[in-house]
Amino acid sequence: MMSDQYIMVITTTSNKEDAEKITRHLLEKRLAACIQIIDSISSYYWWQDKINCDQEWLCLIKSHQSVYDLLEKTIIEIHPYEVPEIIALPIVSESNNYLKWLGNQLVNPSLF
Repeated sequence: MMSDQYIMVITTTSNKEDAEKITRHLLEKRLAACIQIIDSISSYYWWQDKINCDQEWLCLIKSHQSVYDLLEKTIIEIHPYEVPEIIALPIVSESNNYLKWLGNQLVNPSLF
């Protein structure tokens, strides 16, 4: 099933507590239906003119394009990073039952 309206948003944090804080906040606001936290990933990146390597926690956030702007704003408000990674990828195919469940968990975007 094609579903270009459903998205997976990716963000990273420097510790488990921040990942859990963002997760709980997004779920409580119903801006996400499901979030998986993967720990102990190695992130290599440029920052302040040098290459850095840090251990991070990866958050995989399942949501809908219609609430992306509010989801992004919410992450930025509570994320401790100066420039948090917030990347949205389309979910191009998924089981019908999963997409139905996902959609039923999210806030009605017409409320905003």
